[in-house]
Amino acid sequence: MQAITEANVEHVHNAKDAVIIDVREVFEFEAGHAVGAVNIPLGELGGRLDELPQNGEQFFVICQSGGRSGRAVVALRAREYDAVNVAGGTADWIDAEYEIAR
Repeated sequence: MQAITEANVEHVHNAKDAVIIDVREVFEFEAGHAVGAVNIPLGELGGRLDELPQNGEQFFVICQSGGRSGRAVVALRAREYDAVNVAGGTADWIDAEYEIAR
């Protein structure tokens, strides 16, 4: 069975103890993000790999709509991280009326 590389916001919202990495810029993150998400902007990701879950622990990568996070997931999976793209991103999270933090 192949590991998933993309999940919708409902899956992430329902995942117990989901680790969410938000790769949007700081100002976007501060405007509203999934509760518990950690902000590591895409441009800083390569220099902050030590902040990501290690040892095969799955985590979710989110941005505004899924584009930047998709690129991040491709790069992270090439480095053998178990990263999963959140399709629809924060826009879908908000549309689903899931809790956000500011």
